[in-house]
Amino acid sequence: MKNILIIIVLLIRSASMAQGSMIQGRVIDDNGINISGAIVVIESINRQTSTDIQGNFFLLDLHEGNYILKIYYSGYKTLEKEIKLEENHRNIEIFTLTTNSVLLEDVVLNVYLNDNRLRDINSQKNKANITNVVSIDQTGKFPDANIGDALKRISGISMQVKEGEAQDIIIRGLAPELNSVTINGSRAPSTNGDNRSVQLDVIPTDMIESIEVTKALTPDMEADALGGSVNLITRTAPQGFRLSTTLGSGINLISNKRIWNTNFLIGNRSKNKKFGWMISATVNDNDYGSHSIEAEWSNIFEYNTGSTNMQGEAIIEEVDVSPYTNTLLEQTFFLQRVRRSLAANFEYMFNNNHTIFLKSFLNWRDDRENRFVFESEILNPIDIAQENFTLNGTNLIDFPVEISRQTIGGANSSSSKNGRLEVKRLQNFSIGGTHLFKNVKTDWLASFADASEKVNERLAEYKSEYNVFNDISNTRFPFLRPLDLDDANNLSNFEFEEIVEEVLFNEEEDFNFLINTEIPSNILGFNNGTIKFGLKNRFKYKARNNDFTFFNFEDEYPTLGDVPVTNYSDPDFLVGEKYKSGFFTDKKWLSGLNLINGETIGEEFLRQHYSIKENVFASYMMLNEKIKDKLHVVAGVRLEHTNIKAKANNIENPDNFNRITNEKSYTNILPGIHLKYNFYKQSIIKFAWTNTLARPNYVDLVPTLEIVLADEEIILGNPALDATTSMNFDISVEHYFKSFGIISAGLFYKNIKGFIYTFKSETTDDRFGAGTSGFTTFKPLNGDSASLFGTEIAFQKGLSFLPGFAKNFNVNINYTYIDSNANGIRNSKGEERDDLNLPNTARHTLNTALGYDDKNLSTRLALNFSDRYIENIGGNSFEDIYYDKQLFLDFNINYVLKKHLSIYVAVNNITNQPLRLYQGTSARTAQAEYYDRRFAFGLKYDLFKKQK
Repeated sequence: MKNILIIIVLLIRSASMAQGSMIQGRVIDDNGINISGAIVVIESINRQTSTDIQGNFFLLDLHEGNYILKIYYSGYKTLEKEIKLEENHRNIEIFTLTTNSVLLEDVVLNVYLNDNRLRDINSQKNKANITNVVSIDQTGKFPDANIGDALKRISGISMQVKEGEAQDIIIRGLAPELNSVTINGSRAPSTNGDNRSVQLDVIPTDMIESIEVTKALTPDMEADALGGSVNLITRTAPQGFRLSTTLGSGINLISNKRIWNTNFLIGNRSKNKKFGWMISATVNDNDYGSHSIEAEWSNIFEYNTGSTNMQGEAIIEEVDVSPYTNTLLEQTFFLQRVRRSLAANFEYMFNNNHTIFLKSFLNWRDDRENRFVFESEILNPIDIAQENFTLNGTNLIDFPVEISRQTIGGANSSSSKNGRLEVKRLQNFSIGGTHLFKNVKTDWLASFADASEKVNERLAEYKSEYNVFNDISNTRFPFLRPLDLDDANNLSNFEFEEIVEEVLFNEEEDFNFLINTEIPSNILGFNNGTIKFGLKNRFKYKARNNDFTFFNFEDEYPTLGDVPVTNYSDPDFLVGEKYKSGFFTDKKWLSGLNLINGETIGEEFLRQHYSIKENVFASYMMLNEKIKDKLHVVAGVRLEHTNIKAKANNIENPDNFNRITNEKSYTNILPGIHLKYNFYKQSIIKFAWTNTLARPNYVDLVPTLEIVLADEEIILGNPALDATTSMNFDISVEHYFKSFGIISAGLFYKNIKGFIYTFKSETTDDRFGAGTSGFTTFKPLNGDSASLFGTEIAFQKGLSFLPGFAKNFNVNINYTYIDSNANGIRNSKGEERDDLNLPNTARHTLNTALGYDDKNLSTRLALNFSDRYIENIGGNSFEDIYYDKQLFLDFNINYVLKKHLSIYVAVNNITNQPLRLYQGTSARTAQAEYYDRRFAFGLKYDLFKKQK
């Protein structure tokens, strides 16, 4: 590290002493909006660069003379301007591009200002590495309330949908925690308590200006993104006055309750153009819910033979049977989700050499939820006598179960409103600047980011026991029917079990500092490149603390018949009308209880108490060289040193535990090269060889040991886990149509070492303490290796060759195929399994959209399909849990009523696609959760006033 610092200092010094003139500029459109990805060329000296996110460009180390500067951007007229440079002089200008009408086969295709697909295609085309760019005005063509829903339309991306919204991102088949999310280039912390994935449903779409998904990382990017990196770019200060607002509403069919949506943005720039500012806010209030079932399947049945052994213990018989549901949950959810966001960004240019900015981004997501759970679970084998069940061959006909009726809610307060309150916060504050010292360009960023999750929950539970008929005539919808309806309907048969109050809290803090320096370079002899190098330090703190308190109301409310109840059976239950869960304690009664003098139950939360400090020190060096007019090379190396200090509890029982501390350090050297070759006019081939990593999840790293006597389980952490690493190869061929559009095809391969999975095994001795032989242990381990091969195909084009109004149609199709395998995963007997793909790897992903755009009307019909994939690896193939395939269909219309004012109508989830998981085979449902359709409508007003 010391040697690298010395080299960097020497490079800066030598570059700053160099002499030369330069051209500095900003490229904007007719409305004063910055244009990123525009190509800036001086053909006479073969010099070329492109504009950054803010529309800025720099051409350094030029000599005195006259130059013809050209700026290219598809869909806009090429700008050409003569510039006269004096020795050691800087030319600074703002260049305005104007839209163009493209003549194609005698058909005029108008490029409308409200369509940013041109920007997205230009940005993708002009980047040296493999990247997808989506501007928010483009995602605004779809009915997407949060960034997760917008991302699922990008090639190679699928989303894990939870609670009716796209939440966790899977890039090229790799799990959410193996990908990174940044906000304005600064790492976003996670609100999750156990893994690193960033829940994207926290962030509303309206707060983001554009999204960059990088699939092949360059050395100046953080390396812990095995699948890819998502950079969310917040709205920036415009080059003039801008006022934008949205007012919308809608309805959720599952609840027949309203949706409210509003956002506001205002920004401007001072008369001398030095100071720019932007403030935006958004609120989304969605009152909906879900209907679901969850099932656990078994192919083993155990019962009490009625005999005893020599020690006087009951003899338990175990028999193999046809698969049956030993546990079934019927659940009704009522959920109000309120998403609020606020951003304030400021920019000040001291002079032509020095600019600083301040960006702030705050998000709140409050969920108020009431949940009613009807659970049937087979009795403990010790309580099952031979006369209490019917076994016909291998078919288990009926058996005794324990029935639980659970009401989950919260306190009666202004914030929770009788519901379980889950509050997620995500905030990011950054200050940075760009500086020019002769021929040296330097930028820096210091940021603080914080994410937290706090849950306040109350639960009331009443239990009973009776026999059920095992109805598995349709294993997609298993059902346990009471043999005696009187047993099921008599509320007095349900006895008090518990009332508990649980408080869950986790928080993650990130402090980041980075500095980048770029200097002219002619290392390859072409005098058309730069060397970029820099440092980044990230200091992370993660902590989780939970509390669980039990309150005994058995004497006051001994049975369910002694408390206020409400019938939550729904004749329109989306899983099926046969599921009638019946009566539960009333949510208002539960919220009104005075919960004092409770008993703290340590076994429920002690394992979840941990803290981690993770410091990452990184440096890199990267060459960016344009070789003549066809070949572009980006090559370099990144070094990342990681230091981790974790604390957790070692728990033999709730009264006997102690704190354990563990430290670990490691260093990764990560080289990479990117080649971009313009082999024919509008055709490009890109190649990348990169090396990336993924650090273990927090909950896997903590040095915890917990013996759960009631469940006969032992849960272990593994501080010795290594980071997962991957060597990646990417190649893509892209052709850009002159009018509008792209067709591309690519291949990618990842050679992954040390991927992490949870090993489930049976203990064969008492090494964890007396009586722990036969306990099930769970421990995270590094697998040996895995490989992933895939292909991506994309086509996006306007159908301007069609006659009449049909020329305004356009299509967008992208498809991804992935094949993977994983080695080193062992079953509960220690045998290596050879029948597994890499977890979270969907073989097929397809996104399509058919659109229509004219001057006033814009419509989209969008389809998203993702194939099934294994989500949780069990002790054997029968226990494996798969995330089932999904097909979403959305539709929306935008119509311009008059200048600056438009109306929109949208329909989400037309297919009523559920979240479905299955166990072992697709016929055996493990979870099926339905959300129904959602309608939305509203008005949008957007005013630009370009500053003269």
